[in-house]
Amino acid sequence: MEAPKYVWEGAIPLQIHLHESQVTTLPPPPPALILAPRIGYLPLLAPLIKPYFSSTLPPGVDTIWFDYNGLPLRWYIPTGVLFDLLCPEPERPWNITVHFRGYPGNVLIPCEGEDSVKWSFINSLKEAAYIMNGNCKNVMNMSQSDQLELWHSVMNGNLEAYQRVSSKLKLATVDDEYASLCLQKSQQSVIETDLPAQAKTGRVPVRLYVLSVSKDFDDLDEIPRVDSWEKISYINRPVEIRKEDKCFTLHDALKILLPELFLDESLMNVKLGGVDLEDAVRNSNEDVTSDKVVEDQGQNVCKQPEACRISSSAKIKLIRIQGIEPKLEIPFSWVANNLLNPDYFLHVCVCVKVAQ
Repeated sequence: MEAPKYVWEGAIPLQIHLHESQVTTLPPPPPALILAPRIGYLPLLAPLIKPYFSSTLPPGVDTIWFDYNGLPLRWYIPTGVLFDLLCPEPERPWNITVHFRGYPGNVLIPCEGEDSVKWSFINSLKEAAYIMNGNCKNVMNMSQSDQLELWHSVMNGNLEAYQRVSSKLKLATVDDEYASLCLQKSQQSVIETDLPAQAKTGRVPVRLYVLSVSKDFDDLDEIPRVDSWEKISYINRPVEIRKEDKCFTLHDALKILLPELFLDESLMNVKLGGVDLEDAVRNSNEDVTSDKVVEDQGQNVCKQPEACRISSSAKIKLIRIQGIEPKLEIPFSWVANNLLNPDYFLHVCVCVKVAQ
């Protein structure tokens, strides 16, 4: 249980600047310094940020949102995932800008504060439950008190309370013994034919974020900044682990998630099948009331931006999960059991070098 503990304790140091257009006092206020939980969401920081800047805000209705280098940050993506995706060369503290006016409704779906974040999280949990168990009845039938306790455990970073409530959902997980089997095989050279037959499978909900760059790079600080969400491909695709006589690794999982990278070199300009991130979340924020709705969301494959194409000659340059850059040989069962977010999705950030 050490890895989940570290995941829940993970935090991003933020230096939050108030946008200059909303500064009404001289001198302008200094930036706010906040340690933001990796598993949290930026709008949940409002109770800390708003009082800090309240004395300098112009009159009007507050609608909080954030940007990084001019890119509006999507509030439903966990803070740690945003950092891994947009800061290949980790920036500490992470300098982002907060706005209380001028919400960019053409770029971001509406956020009504904590309630919007809560229901986005609950609907993601329902989708994950459907992928893992074939239905989401346990999530949909949660008592009001359990649902509230689960949400507060995420907001407060209380892993013990979260495990106590989430255990009632009976969500299937990949057998930990599988990772042990992989380790045993590598250390003792177990003969494949002598391995016992195993039937249990595991379906892992994965959200994959792919940044494609056309220029090769040696250092992470050479990766161009993301100035538009059109440059990010979003893939919502489950990975099924079958317990066979070989170790199912992260590399094997990526073959399922990004088959275009493992095709024959002669197949060029294969368009990556994915889901438009804004449309996917817009759908998931509609209250999920049936397994059929969740099934439609889980299987939904929409068009992605034309700018994001991945060919078979592309090369994976960077993989980040929970701030970690794992080796491709790591057993995927370990990743699935230890690096999930509280919504039971595995959020994977990938940087891919594509041919010009």
